[in-house]
Amino acid sequence: MKANEQFERGVALFNARKFFEAHEAWEELWLVEPEPEKTFLQGMIQLAAAFHHCRRGNSRGAKSLLAAGIAKLERFPSCHRGLALKDLRAQATAWVLWLGREEGTGPPQPKIRVASRKGRLACSTGQRKTKPSRRRD
Repeated sequence: MKANEQFERGVALFNARKFFEAHEAWEELWLVEPEPEKTFLQGMIQLAAAFHHCRRGNSRGAKSLLAAGIAKLERFPSCHRGLALKDLRAQATAWVLWLGREEGTGPPQPKIRVASRKGRLACSTGQRKTKPSRRRD
């Protein structure tokens, strides 16, 4: 499986709430990626592991991993690798805040929004993405 397909598989697993499996898919990539993508993947892995801990009732571990993952993902723009990272960071932050008090119903389940699909708005710009021009050598 190509690296991009493996990454997208991790996104699909995360969105299906299969957080441990998403963590595993991205970890295979993390082992071989150079910086700065290595840090990006580590942030994604930490978020997936955090939500896995949430499901297992380990609020303390989840909160710690969420904070670490958010910090790593803050190093990247609001839209990175076709994902709406600003939105994902906001979702993760809502969970950190809720885990700090654990009162009432928790935030909605996290979902990674893909921001660069054809026909959808590009994140943070409010404009549609255009096709890149072809290079003529």
